[in-house]
Amino acid sequence: MAIIAGLLLTAVWGAAVFLSARQETGSGSKGVTFPKDAQEIRFITLPFRFLLDRYGLFDRFQSFLTNVHGKLLVLHGSAWSIEATRRYASSAVGFGYAAMAGACWLSALSSEPALLYVGALLGAAIPMARLRDVSRKVERRKQEILLLLPDVLSKLMLLLGAGETVQRALSRCVERQGAGAKASHPLLDELRRANESVRNGESFAAAMEGFSRRCAVQEVSLFTTTMLLNYRRGGDKLVLSLRELTYTLWEKRKAVARSRGEEASSKLVFPLVGIFIVLMILVASPAMLMMGW
Repeated sequence: MAIIAGLLLTAVWGAAVFLSARQETGSGSKGVTFPKDAQEIRFITLPFRFLLDRYGLFDRFQSFLTNVHGKLLVLHGSAWSIEATRRYASSAVGFGYAAMAGACWLSALSSEPALLYVGALLGAAIPMARLRDVSRKVERRKQEILLLLPDVLSKLMLLLGAGETVQRALSRCVERQGAGAKASHPLLDELRRANESVRNGESFAAAMEGFSRRCAVQEVSLFTTTMLLNYRRGGDKLVLSLRELTYTLWEKRKAVARSRGEEASSKLVFPLVGIFIVLMILVASPAMLMMGW
C-alpha cells in the first residue's frame, strides 16, 4: 500500500515537473524570479503552480486567495503582485505534498503503516501552517506599530511645541527614534518613505495618505487624519489634537503589552508541564525499581 501510494505521488509530481517545464520553455520565458522571504524551491513551486492553475483551483478559492494576497501586500508592499501570491500558495501546497510523498516512502522502507497517516496529516498541516504564518506576521507587524506609535507622537508634540514645522518635526522625530530603536521598524520605515516623498516634491497630504495606506493600521489612519485636518493651522490646536490621540494610543499600547505578556505566559505552560513529568519520572523510578526487586 505504501509503495503504491509513493509511486503514485512521485509519478504525479514528476509529470507536473515535466509539463510545467515544457510550458515555461514554450512560453519563451527566461526564468521566474522568486521572492526572498518565501524561500521557495523552483522544482516544488512551479509544478504545483501549474497544477493549481490547470485545474482551476485558484478560481475556486478566489476569496481565500484574495485575503492572503491582501496580507502579503501589507508585508511586502505594493510591488507584491497576485502572481507572487499564487507562487507562495503553490509553494505551501508543494511542501505539504513533498512531506506526504516522503512519508509514504519512509513507510514503505520501514514497513510502518502508521507513517502513512503521519504523511497525510503533514500534507494538510504544512500548507495551513505556512498560510497562517502570514496572518501571524501581519498581526505582529500591527503590534509593533502600536507599541512605537505613542512614543513617536510624544516626541512629535515636543518638537511642535518647540516651534518646529510639521514636516521638519516628523523628520527629526524619525531620526531620533531610529537612533534608539532597531535599525528596521515598520513604522519608522514608512515614515522615512513618506518624508522622502515630500522631499521629492510630492504633496504632504498625498505622502501621509500613502503612509497610512501602507501601514494598514486603524490607529495610524486616525493619526494621519488628525495631521491632515490640523497641520495647516499648526500651533496649539495641532498639539492638543495629538495629545488627545496620544492618550488613546497609550491605552492601546498597554493592551498590546498585556496580550503579549499573556501569550508569553501561555507558551511557558508546555515546557513547565514537560519538566514536571520528567521530575515525576525521576522521583518515582527509584521507588518502582525497588518495588520490582
